[in-house]
Amino acid sequence: MGEFVEAVLSEARRQRERYELNFETVYLGGGTPTALSETHLEKLLTGLRETLDLSKAKEFTCEVNPRTVTESKAAMMRAQGIDRISLGIQAWDEATLKTLGRDHAPADAEETYHLLRGAGFRSVNVDLMFSIPGQSLETWLSTVKHTISLGPDHISAYNLNYEEDTEFFERLHRGQYREDQSQDAEFFDGALQLLQGAGYEHYEISNYARPGHRSVHNESYWLGEDYLGLGPSAFSTWQNHRWQNVPDTTRYLEIMAANEEPALPGEHLTADQRRTERFGLELRTERGLPYALVRETEQRMVQILQTEGLLEVKDDHIRLTRVGKPLVDSVAVALLGDGETV
Repeated sequence: MGEFVEAVLSEARRQRERYELNFETVYLGGGTPTALSETHLEKLLTGLRETLDLSKAKEFTCEVNPRTVTESKAAMMRAQGIDRISLGIQAWDEATLKTLGRDHAPADAEETYHLLRGAGFRSVNVDLMFSIPGQSLETWLSTVKHTISLGPDHISAYNLNYEEDTEFFERLHRGQYREDQSQDAEFFDGALQLLQGAGYEHYEISNYARPGHRSVHNESYWLGEDYLGLGPSAFSTWQNHRWQNVPDTTRYLEIMAANEEPALPGEHLTADQRRTERFGLELRTERGLPYALVRETEQRMVQILQTEGLLEVKDDHIRLTRVGKPLVDSVAVALLGDGETV
C-alpha cells in the first residue's frame, strides 16, 4: 500500500510539470480509498495537497464503504480538506446486499453513516442501487424511505447495469438473471416520487440533492469539462485528448518505479464524437441539451419523441419528460440515429 501511495503521488508530480492545472474539484474514488490504513491515506492526502494547488477547489469528495472508516480516520479526512463524502450503501436489506456481494450488514452501514455525520462533513451522499435480481419493488421503496429518514444531503440511485467480464453479466447470458425495462421504469418512478416528495431536486437521471448540495464534480463530467485522472485504470480528458492509465495495479507500480509512462495510447476526440457525447450526457441533466445542437435532419425525430411524450423543448433546450427519463439512452440513440423511434 505504501508503494501504491508513492506511485500515485509520483504521477501527480509528473502531471503538475506537464500541465497548467487549476482544479475546481477533487474526487478520490473509483475504488475504496478508505480501504487504505489511516497512515497511508493521510500520506496520500498530505502529498496531494503539497504537490497540487487545491486551494481553489470548490469541492473535495471521497468515496467510503461501510466498515472501512473509523472516527479517527474520518476526523483526519476532514482535517485534510475533504468536505464531501459518498457512502456506498446500495441497499438496506441483507438479501440484496448478499446478491451484490457486499461484505457489510445494514447495521454496519447505518453506524458508518452516523459516524460520518458526526465528523462534520459539509455534504454526505448515499449510493443506492435498484433492479437487482431478487429485489422486489416493495424492498426497493423501503430502502429509499429508510435513506430519506436518515436525511443525507444527496442520494444517488443507480439502475444495475450488466457489465461485461462480471459475474452478473455471465448469469444474465446463462438465463439466471433477466433485464426488464418495464420493471426498471417502475423502480425509477417509485424512487422519483418519494425523493421529490421529500424535497430532493432531481437534477440528473440518477442523482437527487437537497438545495445547495449538487455534486459539482459530477456535473463537470456531464458538461464535458476536462479532468485529470491519477492511478491504475484512471481516465483523463484534456483538450480533446482522452487516455487511460494501464488497468493493472501491479503493472502500474512497475511502470512508475521505472519512471516510465503509465498512460496507454489515447485518442483525439473529433467534433462529432464530442457532439455525440453531449447528447448522451446533457440529456441526463435537469437543464437538458441545447436545441442548437440538433441538426436539421434530426428535427423530425425531436417532433416524434415530443408526440410520444418522451421529451419537451423549452427555453431552447431539449428536456426529457418524466416518462422519457428512464429511457434516456434510447432517446439519445434515436435522436442521433436514422429515424427509428424508441
